[in-house]
Amino acid sequence: MSEKNEQGKRAARDRLIQQREQAKARDRRRRTLIVSTAVVGVLGLAAVVGVIAANTDGKSDKSKASGPAVAPSGATGKDALAIRVGADEAPSTLTIWEDFRCPVCAQFETAFRDTIHEMERDGQIKVDYHLATIIDGNMGGSGSLKAANAAACAQDAGKFSAYHDVLYSNQPAETDDAFGDNDKLIELAKKVPGLDTPEFRGCVEDGKHDAWVEKSNKAFSDGGFQGTPTALLNGESIFPKKGDEPITVAHLKKWVAEANKGKKPATPTATP
Repeated sequence: MSEKNEQGKRAARDRLIQQREQAKARDRRRRTLIVSTAVVGVLGLAAVVGVIAANTDGKSDKSKASGPAVAPSGATGKDALAIRVGADEAPSTLTIWEDFRCPVCAQFETAFRDTIHEMERDGQIKVDYHLATIIDGNMGGSGSLKAANAAACAQDAGKFSAYHDVLYSNQPAETDDAFGDNDKLIELAKKVPGLDTPEFRGCVEDGKHDAWVEKSNKAFSDGGFQGTPTALLNGESIFPKKGDEPITVAHLKKWVAEANKGKKPATPTATP
């Protein structure tokens, strides 16, 4: 009887182990499904935002900023409308058009931020950010404009990349114009060491770069882009897909590697 009891106990333990392994496998499949669904959701939402952007062309920024367009320090590209992150010598350029109120832009950032920063640090790419304000036009308010101005003020302080990421990590709901409050934007600057200074506060409160942001938004509208985010690798659209391949972390790394084949990367640097 004792031997039979031992055999029964071993069988019970084996069944328990098998059940646990099956549960772990189901959990792994569930996580994979969630991640895959999230990526598909981003791509689907991108198409919706593109339609909205196309249908509201020219309607954002109801009250135009007065005065000349003052570009932030180090702005580059045509009419100095791009803020560059990464080494100028990097062999490939990732161009991103975005709106700090755009929920799909936040999803894009969440999915690809770490990969993009990794490739910046490794000298594989430089990223040219262009700022748009289409959600202000779609939903009303001024959060897109003011957040973009604050980001340009952070660029003046040499802290654009860090503040850019803070804004997306703390993005309000699309219908909530929280970024339209300068105090909120200054409060978020405290999350970036050394950014909350009198110079930064004055730049934000005075709307120093508002006219530059509006000029950037006009370039977005005139460029015929379908929505935000728009991402281009060396001028070729990669969001939501490149050719027949949808954008994923693995595909983005592969596309950059293909574009850089035979080219020397820039000297590795730390992300600002």
